[in-house]
Amino acid sequence: MLPRWKADTVRARLDQFPAVALLGPRQVGKTTLAEQIGRERPSVYLDLENPADREKLSDAAFYLGSQEEKLVVLDEVHRISELFQTLRGLIDRGRRRGSRAGRFLLLGSASIDRLKQTGETLAGRIAYVELEPFGVLEVEFG
Repeated sequence: MLPRWKADTVRARLDQFPAVALLGPRQVGKTTLAEQIGRERPSVYLDLENPADREKLSDAAFYLGSQEEKLVVLDEVHRISELFQTLRGLIDRGRRRGSRAGRFLLLGSASIDRLKQTGETLAGRIAYVELEPFGVLEVEFG
């Protein structure tokens, strides 16, 4: 796997914020980067295009609350916009208990502006990182 310049940025934001949104066009490596980061710490991955994973979130507060000690990666998070209110509550509850950073990594191909219009912006709780297609300096020529 080719290393991505933004990998260190995502890790740093996870150390600072309860939630990080990794956004960008389809097929730029968001999931691959998230899986790499997920192997570095206890984590759980949910693909919200997968019906079985969406079913786990039928009681999102319960399921995500039970994963409090893990990084929860939510891929295609823009598919369930009402989830942001639940995340806000969980983040605030975690903060009161001393959990401050690295709880959620949200992946999506929706633009930052569109994601911010979901009704719950997670202001002060989330950092946004935009992943672009590979740059010429990220690719090895051989």
